[in-house]
Amino acid sequence: MDNFKPEAKRSVVLVSHAHAGKTSVAEAMLFAAGAVTRKGTVAEGNTVSDYNPDEILRKNSINSSALNLTWRGHFIQIIDTPGYADFAADMISGLRAADSAIVIIDAAGGIEVGTQRVWDMCDELGLPRLVFINKTDKENGHADNVVKEIQERFSKSACVIETPFSAQLIEVIAESDDALLEKYLEGKEIKDEELHKALKNAVEQGRIFPVIFGSALTGAGVKELLDGIVDDLPSPEERRPVQACDPNSKEKKEVKLSEDAPFSALVFKSVFDPFVGQLTLMRIFSGKIMSNTGFYNVTRGAKERIGQLMVLQGKEQRPVASASCGDIVAVAKLKETHLGDCLADEKYLIFFDPFIFPEPVYSSSVKPKTRADEEKISEALSKLCASDPTFKISRDPQTKEMVISGMGDQHVDVMVKRLKDRFHVEVEIGTPKIPYKETIKKPARAQGKHKKQSGGRGQYGDVWLELEPLDRSRAFEFVDKIVGGAIPRNFIPSVEKGVKNAMDQGVVTNFPMVDVRATVYDGSYHDVDSSDIAFQIAGALAFRKAAMEAVPVLLEPIMDVEITVPEDCMGAIPADLNSRRGRVLGVEARSKNQTIKAKVPLSEVYRYATDLRSMTGGRGSYVMRFSHYEEVPVKIAQGIIAQNPKHKQQEE
Repeated sequence: MDNFKPEAKRSVVLVSHAHAGKTSVAEAMLFAAGAVTRKGTVAEGNTVSDYNPDEILRKNSINSSALNLTWRGHFIQIIDTPGYADFAADMISGLRAADSAIVIIDAAGGIEVGTQRVWDMCDELGLPRLVFINKTDKENGHADNVVKEIQERFSKSACVIETPFSAQLIEVIAESDDALLEKYLEGKEIKDEELHKALKNAVEQGRIFPVIFGSALTGAGVKELLDGIVDDLPSPEERRPVQACDPNSKEKKEVKLSEDAPFSALVFKSVFDPFVGQLTLMRIFSGKIMSNTGFYNVTRGAKERIGQLMVLQGKEQRPVASASCGDIVAVAKLKETHLGDCLADEKYLIFFDPFIFPEPVYSSSVKPKTRADEEKISEALSKLCASDPTFKISRDPQTKEMVISGMGDQHVDVMVKRLKDRFHVEVEIGTPKIPYKETIKKPARAQGKHKKQSGGRGQYGDVWLELEPLDRSRAFEFVDKIVGGAIPRNFIPSVEKGVKNAMDQGVVTNFPMVDVRATVYDGSYHDVDSSDIAFQIAGALAFRKAAMEAVPVLLEPIMDVEITVPEDCMGAIPADLNSRRGRVLGVEARSKNQTIKAKVPLSEVYRYATDLRSMTGGRGSYVMRFSHYEEVPVKIAQGIIAQNPKHKQQEE
């Protein structure tokens, strides 16, 4: 790598829908270039990029892997990414680390939801791309039909690359260049050199998308793919400008993509190695860095010393003396540096645009199995979160449960397994409790009187309380309307505290009550026996009595859900949402996909990731966020109350 100038470097990211064959294509590229002597297969679990035991077991990628090869005097760096939406974080960060993308499409499956998703992301980032239609050796593969589909759904400028250039391809290339178009229209001869140069420019500018037919299994088309990467995709200095900003002035600036410019890099991946610990992967956009030197972490505002720079080939590490513009390298045991951090020369501080990751949609409660696990779990989970921004931990303030959230059940399962394998922490997982709440529907008044005499000083507190419902999310209001000293001023806070305690415990269940105004308007006291605790108890009694008269009801969290599915899956989704008590708000067409917007109770979609995958054959995706609380229907509320410990106690 040290011997290659930026113009002889290429960095590409492999993206696709799940099971289109990214890892197999990567393996075929390595084999064709002589980077490996034996071509591994996903089925045998011996590919270079899928080396993680979980990947070998599941037979699909769950992490991105950095690979490299040399082809025709060019150093090609490859990022193989997962296709499942559960592991989207690595695909998103991989796109930012590369200069171009290879979109792989199954000749039999054609364009699927994941294909649409990665194509849209490439558009957003302005990434040039080649299309490799894989598995053309299969009987049910129809590559020509896939090309037509690409042209209809993505771009009419997607064209099959043939040697020599076909008349149709020459026309498409000529249309991308004014000078060539003039020659073409005048019937003048266009040299091959002119066509190749115009094709490269058009690909770099996103005006042409070359399509290559092939098969990772047989190796067909793989050398042509490597040629396409060298001939048609940009070097690190030719890629589209990289936007950044000055951390002090916030002024936007373009990074000078050159080996001679000041050092700048972006951390796009964190990998755990069982022998050296945490490995940090960075993409260098400008300048140069040497082993055993250092850089400035602009994100953290800290200097960081580094040891040996390494180039990764899957799990294998090759030490290098230096790295420069366009390189992807790893460093071990960095203390201050994490995923998404911007690194730079201390005299040239810049911020790259931050990563934008989707919010988790699938949650599970976790409980440590032993006391030893309990002592280690927080630190272990925090480390997992630091390496994967789509994995989050929280503690529900109402249910007191620790909750882990990810992009789907596979994602959560993998993280739980990592807890055990890496940190020796075992947990029990379950479905999180729904944070129901209570409220009231009408005003009511009641007296709460606490009187206790058992020798010596007694207890006395007398409170009259009025409750009124408030609008959603108003939480609680306490109003003091005591006149004439019916309750001494120093006991009013005691009444409020008693009311709040009663609200926290609920009246028909153990769920807290919200959206209530409580007004204390009368009462009485005893000169000797009245006390803080007596008025707390009286306030709580008054609240419970009034709340039972004010028609208490249960509230449940309602989620905003956006579901994206292919047109042929549309029929099942609205009916399924209706069965989940959801309200469909609208449908938005996007190419051959449909996005359904709905509001659905959280209790009905906690495990929606699994159900949607089943309904759509893995071709659907969704995002979910909290919207508001709504009243639970009476019949469903009765079932919830029946399962609540407080209700059982009342029946007993």
